[in-house]
Amino acid sequence: MVPAGPAAITHAADTVVNEILKALSTALRDAPEDIADPIVEFTAQGLGSRPAKHLWRNLVAVDLSFYKSCISEEIRDEGRAQGLEQGHVQRAAEDVLLVLGQRGLEVSEEVRGRITECGDAELLRAWLVRAVVVSEAEEIFEGE
Repeated sequence: MVPAGPAAITHAADTVVNEILKALSTALRDAPEDIADPIVEFTAQGLGSRPAKHLWRNLVAVDLSFYKSCISEEIRDEGRAQGLEQGHVQRAAEDVLLVLGQRGLEVSEEVRGRITECGDAELLRAWLVRAVVVSEAEEIFEGE
């Protein structure tokens, strides 16, 4: 198992690296944490910015419950940040619809769809500001 890390680094540019990394990831699942963690980190650092690093990150991200290394924590943090951002965007869309609804404005399916499908938090914020003063829901999109 230990030689697989240096082998992956040595062969990072070769197609054989995929098999090496898959075998290493599988072997680490049963390894004690104090052995697996340094190997996960060493391998990630050694792969540098080569494409094999992305495969390694994906392999250790499949089931991070048994990895407690820095790279697995980094992947978890990235996932949390993405989830948080998605939650903020969804909440912003809900806020725009809430204001329009509370003001008694009719919200067509087209307007509702455009609002809920928007992934831009800043644009949703602009629409929210406009939702407070428009006379028709469609007017929140004016000026774009």
